[in-house]
Amino acid sequence: MIELSRDEARRFLVRHHGLDRPLGAKGTRGIRSTLRKLRCIQLDPLDAIGTNADLVVLARVDGCAKGDVYDALLPGHAFEHFAKERCLLPADAFAQYRTRAVETPWWRLQERSRRVPEAALDAVLAELRAGGASTAAALTDHGAVRALDWSGWKGTGRMTTMALEILWTRCQVVVAGRGPGGAKVYDLPERALPDHHDATPELPFHRWALLERVDAAGLMTTATGPIWGMLREVRDTLPRELIEEGALVEVTVEGSRRRYLARPSITIPRRAPDDRMRILGPLDPVLWDRKLVEQVFGFEYVWEVYKPAAERRWGWYVCPLLHRGELVGRIEARVEAGQLEVQRLWPEPRGLDPRALRLALERHAAALGVGLRKIRTS
Repeated sequence: MIELSRDEARRFLVRHHGLDRPLGAKGTRGIRSTLRKLRCIQLDPLDAIGTNADLVVLARVDGCAKGDVYDALLPGHAFEHFAKERCLLPADAFAQYRTRAVETPWWRLQERSRRVPEAALDAVLAELRAGGASTAAALTDHGAVRALDWSGWKGTGRMTTMALEILWTRCQVVVAGRGPGGAKVYDLPERALPDHHDATPELPFHRWALLERVDAAGLMTTATGPIWGMLREVRDTLPRELIEEGALVEVTVEGSRRRYLARPSITIPRRAPDDRMRILGPLDPVLWDRKLVEQVFGFEYVWEVYKPAAERRWGWYVCPLLHRGELVGRIEARVEAGQLEVQRLWPEPRGLDPRALRLALERHAAALGVGLRKIRTS
């Protein structure tokens, strides 16, 4: 058992997630190195000041702009599938997913499969094989299908699109890029991932996946929750096996009864973080475990984007601000008429450095290709 103080845990997490200084490699090389280090980048389609994937990269890599994350990784260096949620994953993980057709419980693959006949799946796959990478809209329309309903949120009603979702879940096709308006471009794994599509997994899936998840989280709670996702069935047994083998260690953090899994190589950095303020995406990996964030950063964070407006404490798309290894505030911003505008700013009681904030916003506006308007305070 390793015991960490709050300060030690915070410094470890900031360093582990690459938020203490910019990565040495810039641009495309830096983005690819970031994915290899983080092991997954969570995806979300909302785009207030860049998508979450954009924000994750821009907080760590110099010399890149909005949209570069997809151009740098797809195809060839990454694919999309479920880890914690839907993520960009390094290409070397594809063999594990191909052998298992991983899904999250809410994805409802069986329901989709009942609504799309095998003949339609075969036809969509044959068209991709013959015609090359394509968006769903560019493929033959196979008619309508009854959409899935998630408490009022409707899925696709187009059979071709649902067929692609099934084939994608099974790893028979992969997302190979983004088309007009951010539409997913699909292709066959043998074309999009030529160096990885037929590789043989070296470890059993659950063992590999748990080690990957610990590498991604840094400190992974043993308590149930979204981070366990596809690993729920082994949560009570596999961690103990890996601890006994020396592949993992158990960690406690000052002031909490929770226990965490980490790699035996865990070390606490002595070097202080740089002076750069970073705008974090709402789904940045350092924010995944909200209880841990509150415990070691003293920062309460809830992403309220799907809450009704009347129930929000902060705002619709609010991003935390990280400076010198501390979470020092949060902003709500938009791009309007070619300008980045901070609509509201909430400093933490300890305060924040206005010059560092200005520089962070200037860097971000440049990465978005827009200007910067006057900052409004809350």
